[in-house]
Amino acid sequence: MASEPSVPAVAGPADPEPASLVTLSVPDLAAMERLVASGADLTERVRPQADGSIQVDAVVTQSQLAELQPLGATMAPETPAPAQTRKGAAAKDQIVIERAVWFESRDGYFLSVEASSSAGEAATLNVTWKGKHGSTGQVAMVPYVDAGAYLGHQFNTPAPTDREPQWVTVTSAGGGKAEARVKEWPGGERPDHNGRGYQKDFITQYMPPAQLNERVKSLHQRFPKLTDIITLPNRTNGYRRHAQALIGTPPAAAVVVTSNAYGSEGGNDLSVELVDPGAADRPLQASLNGKLITVSLATDGSGAVTSTAAQVAAAINANTGLGVKATTYRTDAGAGVMAPAPATQLDDFLNAPADVSRKPAEVLALRIGTRRDGSRTGVLAYSQEHAREWVTPLVTIEAAERLLRNYDRDKATKRLLERTEIFIVPVVNPDGANYSFYDFNSQRKNMTNHCPAEQSDPALRNQWGVDVNRNYAVGSLHDGYFGASANCQSGTFAGPAEHSEPESRNVIWLAQKFRNIKFAMNVHSYGGYFMWPPGAYKQDGRVSLPRPTAKEEGYFLSSAQTIETAIAAERGTVTWPQQTGPVTDVLYSAAGNSADELWYDFGIYGWDFEVGADLWNATTQRWEGVGFQPPFSEGHQEAMEFAAGLISLIGVAADYRDR
Repeated sequence: MASEPSVPAVAGPADPEPASLVTLSVPDLAAMERLVASGADLTERVRPQADGSIQVDAVVTQSQLAELQPLGATMAPETPAPAQTRKGAAAKDQIVIERAVWFESRDGYFLSVEASSSAGEAATLNVTWKGKHGSTGQVAMVPYVDAGAYLGHQFNTPAPTDREPQWVTVTSAGGGKAEARVKEWPGGERPDHNGRGYQKDFITQYMPPAQLNERVKSLHQRFPKLTDIITLPNRTNGYRRHAQALIGTPPAAAVVVTSNAYGSEGGNDLSVELVDPGAADRPLQASLNGKLITVSLATDGSGAVTSTAAQVAAAINANTGLGVKATTYRTDAGAGVMAPAPATQLDDFLNAPADVSRKPAEVLALRIGTRRDGSRTGVLAYSQEHAREWVTPLVTIEAAERLLRNYDRDKATKRLLERTEIFIVPVVNPDGANYSFYDFNSQRKNMTNHCPAEQSDPALRNQWGVDVNRNYAVGSLHDGYFGASANCQSGTFAGPAEHSEPESRNVIWLAQKFRNIKFAMNVHSYGGYFMWPPGAYKQDGRVSLPRPTAKEEGYFLSSAQTIETAIAAERGTVTWPQQTGPVTDVLYSAAGNSADELWYDFGIYGWDFEVGADLWNATTQRWEGVGFQPPFSEGHQEAMEFAAGLISLIGVAADYRDR
């Protein structure tokens, strides 16, 4: 399960407040919109409930949870709330069934229905299904309303059935009724049959960035005739931070001291002490002796210390030779008198082993194909924009391994490499990924701190950074679109400007440099979605980015169904129909995401995987989330199936030239 019974809240003044992955419940879509607008660190696992409420997984501290409660968010109950009759439906409404499908997964048969009522969200709809040998069942539907717009009714999650459903009847409390035959989902083209000796399963563990880069380099060494390595032009800030110390007692009698140099470049060697000079009428002074900064506090005529936190900070800042700067604690004026304090060593609070580089990081792309000259249809696969999504780079590495190792032994693979040119970026955000591995496993963003001094004391260090997938230039927060935050501490902080971050500039550089790229897959986790543009809208009136044409929309969907069929062929994981579609239709608005820029500025068919579909618990009869870092046995299976999906996308691209 993704949720935990409680969020721990024990932390010292310089320690970040612990965060946990929990399942929240909000009463309706309006509350969900408030949650998104607040910049809460929401996952992509959003589940409407039968009573009209919505459950969503989020990463929160205890304090953040308390701040979300006035918005309507509470910890989700262990059992779903029952359906309630909605009032206000018309005397007899018109029902339209948009989609009725069944699928067979490794867990059995399931039904999914989407319908709409002329009575809108006020309608109470129920589905009765009939199958072979007299099998039958009934399921309540829930309304789907986004930004005030009624988008229809659906199931909160696919419903289990004992056999394949053949017919459904949707009835309304207002008297409406409609029937439809049930089709099989996803119904795409079956993947090519791999020949005898086809090799797969090359992933044995979760891998931090250094190991991913070594894997890329080793593949190039082994297959030099089929690969190139592209070093992307923008180095990241690096897995590094300035060293800090919190001196005194917050809030009024404390100062935050921050080194000018990064901790790894000398900042960690500095110490700060506050001393009582032991005499009357002494001035406040700050001096440096070797690596020790000594602040001699001012005294009055009786010899009592009089220096306030604000005065200590000013004295430190006045001596530019100390190699540090100081501020009062957060927004406090610092009027409290400081007490003498023993030497405290500054620390960058980074826990990775010494062999993990602290330098600005190179981001690598592996270019694969027999003709790497721009003459073939290009496919871009990139992963780990969000640091905590440990499974996602395994998907791209596994796909690369399969393509290269099977080129000489499998006819279908050989065709892919002859007809396409593939660009694989296993880790877009290496700094954040290292931070997730070694310091704070729930890190979503990169490590660049754009926060002002009042939001930069060490206890807030887990809240710094930019959400790379909100930092792009189409449909962005800066253009007035919804679903990102201007708060530097938010999980969806868009950054100070579009493309402010090297990570987003690297992705767009590939699209600019290699104009043969026509397809892209942004691999994320978790929740089991398959999405495409538009990914953002303006909240007032729910005005989205322009929708693809009907023909383009049909191509997005048919390609998705083919790719989803390949995913399901691995171990029976089926991407739900209600989680397949444009981002704004099936999830929520995500201002400034990469797929939108690739599609609208470059004409690239840009998709998003959300690997890690819910697992069915036969005992509780509920779908359960897997989280960002499931046990490797589960993460391994997710990598296997979505690598198959990624290779299926390359197959779609291989056929594109024949359209």
